[in-house]
Amino acid sequence: MAATLPYNHTVLSNWESFIGKFEAERSLVRVDGQSLDLAAVIAVARHGSSIRLSDTVVQPVLQSAKLVQECLSKGDIIYGINTGFGGSADTRTTAVKELQRVLTRKLHYGMLMQPVIHEHERDRENPQDTISIIAGALPLDDPVAATCMPESWVRAAMIIRLNSLSYGASGVQLSTINALAQLLEHDITPRIPIRGSISASGDLSPLSYIGGVLQGKPTLTTWAGNRRTGQRRILKADVALAEAGITPVKLEAKEGLAIINGTAISAGVAALAMHEVHSQAILSQLLTAMSVEALGGTDESFDPFFAKVRPHPGQEESARNIYAFLAGSKLVHRSDGSEEASLRQDRYSIRTASQWIGPVLEDLLLAHQQVLIEVNSVTDNPLIDTYQNRILHGGNFQAKSITSAMEKVRQGCQTIGRMLSVQCTEIINPATSRGLPPNLVVDEPSESYIWKGTDIMIAALQSELGFLANPVGSHVQSAEMGNQALNSLALISGRYTLDALSVLTQISAVHMIALCQALDIRVMNFKFLESFQSILSSETRKSFGGIVENDMDCLETTLWAGFKKSIDETTRMDSKNRFTFIISSLQPKILEIAPSSSETLIALKAWTKRCSLLALENYTLNRDSYILRPDATPFLGSASCHIYRFVREHLHVPFMQEKTIRTPEPEVFEGKIDGTSNYQMKVADTPTVGSLMTAVYESMRTGALYVAMMKCLQETVGSEESAQPNGI
Repeated sequence: MAATLPYNHTVLSNWESFIGKFEAERSLVRVDGQSLDLAAVIAVARHGSSIRLSDTVVQPVLQSAKLVQECLSKGDIIYGINTGFGGSADTRTTAVKELQRVLTRKLHYGMLMQPVIHEHERDRENPQDTISIIAGALPLDDPVAATCMPESWVRAAMIIRLNSLSYGASGVQLSTINALAQLLEHDITPRIPIRGSISASGDLSPLSYIGGVLQGKPTLTTWAGNRRTGQRRILKADVALAEAGITPVKLEAKEGLAIINGTAISAGVAALAMHEVHSQAILSQLLTAMSVEALGGTDESFDPFFAKVRPHPGQEESARNIYAFLAGSKLVHRSDGSEEASLRQDRYSIRTASQWIGPVLEDLLLAHQQVLIEVNSVTDNPLIDTYQNRILHGGNFQAKSITSAMEKVRQGCQTIGRMLSVQCTEIINPATSRGLPPNLVVDEPSESYIWKGTDIMIAALQSELGFLANPVGSHVQSAEMGNQALNSLALISGRYTLDALSVLTQISAVHMIALCQALDIRVMNFKFLESFQSILSSETRKSFGGIVENDMDCLETTLWAGFKKSIDETTRMDSKNRFTFIISSLQPKILEIAPSSSETLIALKAWTKRCSLLALENYTLNRDSYILRPDATPFLGSASCHIYRFVREHLHVPFMQEKTIRTPEPEVFEGKIDGTSNYQMKVADTPTVGSLMTAVYESMRTGALYVAMMKCLQETVGSEESAQPNGI
């Protein structure tokens, strides 16, 4: 078996292809009708990568258009060229060019809102009628976002439609294909309604808006203008084409149908979703490794033997990844179960993580294959077979493969989200966190509840994700005179999948910040224990060295084991009371070994008081010192280091205390700098927990964080390959 397992290979190949689109010599996306990868779709859709039609598309395109004209000249009856459409295909016409314009026109039925500016201050002296007053109400939602597809969706659909038409089986003119390519190159994006497609005969209505813009219809609008200089604006289609110097298309026979009859919109949304879910799936494994470290868990759960005796490929791959991500960690706990009242094994959220994630990876591999095939398919009807000089009527527009892929992705989102949400709540809850304080507070537990709201947020997000996991494809309604009795609902499924990914990404962002906080606390406590062990030993020898004598080593070992156990069990207590309680709880262990005498009792009383004060003092000094320069990286596995550094150094998310998010008191600040009070400046720099989580979420949505994440995966795969002879 190759060292790079299937899912890792798919994700890394897609990522490396994507990154390659930003290198000068590989920046052009070449369109040839059959070799477009998902990385190219993302690069064009979200990053504006340039495209170029391959020279190989010219002859097939010309031949297919020629064959359409030849069949018409012979008097052949061809669906959608000289017949009606759908349930009205029993009509015939000789106005073949006008028929194509009628087709695109009749499908412009979607609702599109324009950006609205509401005036809150009305002229009270000019009375208005009731309708005018009511019409001035604040909107219920963002009217544009609620009715119009994001530009990235449309650009993804355009590159996929261009690829499909370039195959040479659709009968369109080469000039039409070139015009569509010019729209992409001039960054002219048709505004398309977000609703109205059942993805049966493809995404008819959404694609008709692309067809209408190609014709320069003044009734349709586009996004146009230089987005980098802030000149992006809404323009009518005819104006946008004129400004770009693009000649409007005059549709020939079959061309309107070829443009609108296909799955490009659904496939575009699905391609965007696949790119995101791959990143979240890899991230979930990395966050699981960080959770093992934060919870003081073990890597035993990911030992290769488990997959050897239960060889599901997804389980094997996930376990290998997590095991490798934990390499070098000093926080991984390897227990033999000898500790009194300790769990012999980790809880399910980390112990069964590879068994939980594994089936998702297998589903995502199939989903990726389904979307990739669709992106490189001809999906209109009828199709032009220039090899055998025939026109075939069929149903390649039925987008059920995309629905199938998106249902798997959405279910996978729920599965991953459930695991991450449980891990996060176990870290926040002192009953399950193995020695972390309640709500991950650095301050005293009675004075800070900084992460309590986060626990609630996780529950809200996961509940919504559970709802979104419900299938869409089972809600089919018969449409279009009963002709479209089977319809895939692929676009609707894709839309909800992107919604689910947004929610999952928020869960990941919350969990990531909580993990960085937990890891800092874990390391801070480790440093305290490291420094206090010698102090406790020294004080114990001073107090009881002449009393216990030969049993001194046993006493020290017993006391230290009891101290560490009590440290984990008393995290709910404030420091002042906590250390007095802990040291006092060790007294019976001394009395079990030391002889019963007044000397022992006097020494015990002095020892208790002295050690309680020293423990509190040492803990406070250690905490204050760590807060000034928090750095958990020397204790973390290599993968966790990458993510921790990204959060702390690149995103500037701090190790959080109450004062991190507390709004300063006005009287503390005096004077002004450049007309702005010091207080106002300080308030502007004060984050909320939510704003810090938003920064992490945004870094995932833009893809910036995934650069660091993919580096972890590349290092993991590289180390595995180098460890095996000849990469086998």
